[in-house]
Parts: sequence; C-alpha cells; structure tokens
Amino acid sequence: MSDRFTDNREDSRFELDVDGKLAFADYQRHAGVLTLPRVEAAMPLRGTGAADRLMQQVITAARAEGVRIKPVCSYAVAWMRRHPENNDLLA
Repeated sequence: MSDRFTDNREDSRFELDVDGKLAFADYQRHAGVLTLPRVEAAMPLRGTGAADRLMQQVITAARAEGVRIKPVCSYAVAWMRRHPENNDLLA
C-alpha cells in the first residue's frame, strides 16, 4: 500500500491517493485559516486508516504553511479531539 499526498489547489482539497483510491479533505482558505467542511474516503479505503493518514498530512501541511485549521466536518472535528497535541492549530 502506497500513499501519495497532494494539495490540489485547483479543486481546493487535500488528497491522499492510496493505490489509485482517494481520501480527500475539501478546504476553503481565508485569512490564514483552512476551513475543512468535508473529509471523505472512497468506500474501499474506509476502515483502513486512510482518513487518519490524510488528516496527519493536512496537519503537517498547515504547520509548514503557517495556517490554522477550522474543522467543520464531523470527522475532522472528531479527529482533532482525538489529537489534542494539535490544538495549537485550531482557529
């Protein structure tokens, strides 16, 4: 299993390609904040940890870019609650 993470700015979403299947996080950028209204994984990826790996990459990208995160999607909200070490990024 190989992962390839990209910031697809044209479609305003982060993507994790796992052997040709996608997990993605839609985003909106505004004033140094990434709002995450939707995180989704293709059916074959559900239960494999792909969405978790995607969120880890989103956190890494946000830190590198110096932006904060506003989770709106229920998965993103729950993920951030499970990972309080990233609370410094919450908008």
